[in-house]
Amino acid sequence: MCDCGEKAHAKPIRLIAAACNNMGIGKNGYLPWNLPSEFTFFLDTISSVSTPGMKNLLVWGRKCWEAFPESLRPLPNTMHVVLSRTLRQVISVPKHAQYLCSDLQGSVKLGSTHPLSEVIETIWIIGGVEPYIEALQHPWCDLVYLTDVQADFECDTYFPEFNNNVYKLVDEFPGVPSGIQEENGIKFKYQVFKKVAQ
Repeated sequence: MCDCGEKAHAKPIRLIAAACNNMGIGKNGYLPWNLPSEFTFFLDTISSVSTPGMKNLLVWGRKCWEAFPESLRPLPNTMHVVLSRTLRQVISVPKHAQYLCSDLQGSVKLGSTHPLSEVIETIWIIGGVEPYIEALQHPWCDLVYLTDVQADFECDTYFPEFNNNVYKLVDEFPGVPSGIQEENGIKFKYQVFKKVAQ
């Protein structure tokens, strides 16, 4: 479990998700659409670092982590923390997760205090809904990557509403394809929302 008593060093916190027309992001713990290129973009984004030797800390809700294909673990340039209020030791978590925390605050402290603060570049919030909500309110959160899946799907999990006066849609963003994409008959668009100065 996380036990971080030292002073925190601010790290960028970023959210990443894909949502359909009704802001749905999942059904029974899985994506309700099949968009391999969008999934590849997701993997590339969360595992990309600007400085060799650095890593990103990926924060997963337990259900998201359990649904993530084990064949894709571990991702390059990443360390993983799983959020759970019920699990008590990391050995209980499916393989390739290094840390276990009970809440988002604990995971942020973990990634921003020594010794991890020396190697962590960005803290990525992968889901679920509660960590997204908490992260959107965090002062270190600067970007929201939210792919607009332009179709209707039945979902039971939804991306939270966020303030468009606080997070503004960026017209173009480095490394993010622009324009409408299409795959398997489904149109989608990569979007990045940037927090404006308060």
